[in-house]
This record gives sequence, structure tokens and C-alpha cells, in this order.
Amino acid sequence: MKRTNTAKWIESAGRWQINVQKDGVRKTFTSAKPGRTGQREANKKADEWLDIGVKTERIKVSDAWEQLLQQKKLVSDAEYKNMASFGRSHLLPAIGIKSIKAVTEQDFQKIIDYAFRHPQGNSKEPLSKKTLQNYASYCKQFTNFCRKSKWTTLELEELQIPAASRKKGKNVLTVEALNTLLKVDTTIMRGKFVHDEYINYYRFQVLTGMRPGEMRGLRWEDVDGNLCRLKQAINAHGQITQGKNENALRTVVLSRRAVDVLEAQKAVTGKQEYIFPMESMNTYYHRWQRYQRSNDMPELSLYELRHTFVSIAKELPTGELKQLVGHSEDMDTYGTYSHYIAGDDERTAQNLQEIFDRLVD
Repeated sequence: MKRTNTAKWIESAGRWQINVQKDGVRKTFTSAKPGRTGQREANKKADEWLDIGVKTERIKVSDAWEQLLQQKKLVSDAEYKNMASFGRSHLLPAIGIKSIKAVTEQDFQKIIDYAFRHPQGNSKEPLSKKTLQNYASYCKQFTNFCRKSKWTTLELEELQIPAASRKKGKNVLTVEALNTLLKVDTTIMRGKFVHDEYINYYRFQVLTGMRPGEMRGLRWEDVDGNLCRLKQAINAHGQITQGKNENALRTVVLSRRAVDVLEAQKAVTGKQEYIFPMESMNTYYHRWQRYQRSNDMPELSLYELRHTFVSIAKELPTGELKQLVGHSEDMDTYGTYSHYIAGDDERTAQNLQEIFDRLVD
């Protein structure tokens, strides 16, 4: 089917817009890109929709969702599990029995809105903006999958995240807790204080800002003096990956304190392949929680040790900090991770050392 009109610029909305109709169904396509590029983009969306043929077979949302999950499982086990959880808790109870052809964009909007107002599990706190954005992404992936399978022509153009949603707050170690971490190496086991075999893990993480998975994948061959080359990560499922993003693979310089922690770790475990071997990420997390409780510290997550590092190292020039934590140039490192806490590689190491020295008695 060919369209007979073209996209027009809507000044009040700041976008190009075109309305087309097929088989009694009216659709609007838009583009916020300026100039003729935006007009062409909106027209292209309309043309693609007009040309798409939809299969006549009826298929339920639940069946299509299961097919998408099986495809996702082949690509990313972590995302597969996250999407499966979203499906069980939110998508399938709402629209699982409906035919895909009968599903509308408003159905998906209701899922997002309801998830925000009715968090699952024991928590009564509203879901964070990041979680809702992930949910919206899963919905869009689903409709894209169905559209490519020619079960629908639906595109989620205007799916909105509730305006009342907020970014999840992040916590960091206080100066007092940091001093405890760097000086106390005991935890309570079976009612007695004993040496914590994971103490160097916690200390190295807060002294370098590495992600838990990056630290888990670190090998002795990756360390040369005070230079540490991050070549891989090991995720919560025990899978070796290339890290969270393209900036995750990097070389970082270590402060003297971090080098000392590596030497202490080598004395305990010997020079085996992995510097910080662990049974599982859950084991590491539970040991960290026990250490905090044993030493009367406010309980933080492992990832918040990374937040602590960024907060401490925020005095470093932006470029040096981004290199250390593996952020892209356009990542708002300070805005995302930095919180309150009262050159070249060698200068970076020295600057970092001086910052920690001021905080630790």
C-alpha cells in the first residue's frame, strides 16, 4: 500500500508527524530530528508499516513471550532471567491470555504504571526509574520481536516512564567505616571473632573502584607492578564476559595501598591463576554483609564500594577518574556515582594515595 501524504512539522510538539491508515487502523508516526532528515525518517516509518503484512494466525501473548525468552536465552543468560522475572510478575498476569493482535500500546503503558504503583516482593518502596526503564525496554523488545514475526504492526512509540519515579539513591562508606575496613580484618563466625579470608577482596574493591565481576575475573598475569590490565569479567552466573561496556576493558594504575593489598593476598593464597577466587558472587556478598554486621558498620552492597571509591577519588581530574572506573567520555561519572565524603599514571597513583592517606588515620 502506498501513502498519498507526507510528514508535516508540528511546531508546538517540536517534531515531524504523519498520519496513515490501513485496513481501518489509523497510525501516527513521528520524528524529532530537525530538517528534512526528520521528515524522511517519519515517512519511512509510515511506509514500513503500510508495507508490512500481518499473518492471519492467532497467537497469544504468553506463547510469543516464551519464544522471545528462548531466543534471548541463547544470547544473554542474565537478561533472559531478568526478562523472565518481569514476564512472570507483570506482563503475563496483565495480558498473557490476550491475542497479540488485540494488544495496544495502552496495555503496555498500564503494565509500566501498575509496576510503579505496586512493587513486588517485601519492598514497599516504588520501583526506581532505572528499573522502569528496563521494563519499558523489555516491552519494546517484545513488540519488535512480534513485528518481525509478522504477528502485529504495533510499535511502542510513546511509552512513558511515570514522572514520579526517581533514581535509586546510592550510599557510600563513611570515613569511620572506611577506617574500620582498612584496619580491622576480623569477622564473627560461630560466635567468635576470626580472620576474614575475604578482607583483601573488600579492601581492593574500595581502593580501586572495580566492579565486583571485574575483580572476580582478575588474574595475576594481568598485574605488572602498579599497573592492572582488566581483560575480562566473571558475572554472577560464573560466565566470563568482556565487561559491562566497551570501556570496561582498560588498564588502571594502582595506589600503593592497593598494591600492598595485592601483596597481602598473594601471601595468603599463593600465585594461583585468579587473584580473588570465590565460590560464587553470592558467597562474596554474604561474607561482606557478615563483616559489616560483625564490625557495626552500616550495611552497603558490594557495588556501593565502587560508589565509595568514586566519591573519595572525585578530586582527581575527570579524565583520570573515568579511566580508572571504566566510564565513557559522555558518562556523567560525578553525577551518577559521586556523593558526599568529607597527569600521567604515576601522578594519578600518587594523587589517589594522598587522598586515601588524608581519610585513613
